[in-house]
Amino acid sequence: MTANSPTYWYDEAELLRVEPAPPPKDTRAGNVTAFLDMLAYAEGTPRFGTQNGYNVIVGGSTFERYHDHPRQMVWLPAYKINSSAAGRYQFLIRTWDDLVERFYLTDFTPENQDLGALHLIRQCKALSLIHEGRIREAIHACRRIWASLPGAGYGQRELASDALLVVYKAAGGVAINS
Repeated sequence: MTANSPTYWYDEAELLRVEPAPPPKDTRAGNVTAFLDMLAYAEGTPRFGTQNGYNVIVGGSTFERYHDHPRQMVWLPAYKINSSAAGRYQFLIRTWDDLVERFYLTDFTPENQDLGALHLIRQCKALSLIHEGRIREAIHACRRIWASLPGAGYGQRELASDALLVVYKAAGGVAINS
């Protein structure tokens, strides 16, 4: 500052610093909802049953009561495995039991399935990526949980990131660097 420079009550350098603003909260919530919809699409559940995939057992059958994970083992001849996957996000029995124990989920209702999926997303350190619209990175971070995500490596059907981004955006999600 020189002797003739005006004095301001604010820091001019601070005003010139340009940083991206965080997405508005409604965008963040919309991104999370869109990501959950994308996961359900990837797992193939919304096309079965009448309850947006929340009542689907792996292989396409459905269940009626939400008091607990349906706990059915299903033989999948195409993959030569037994699976207990159920619900909108295809939780395995062991995964669901772990979520119940750690987060006190009392039943298998749609609300608790959403919460369970969010806990798994947070465990993968992907929630902030979703909030920021970094969806390709979030998909990559979640690939070890959901077999349908690219790079999961479970020997099952994996969808391409580009296809998942189309679904995510159609569900109202905002993605950067896509």
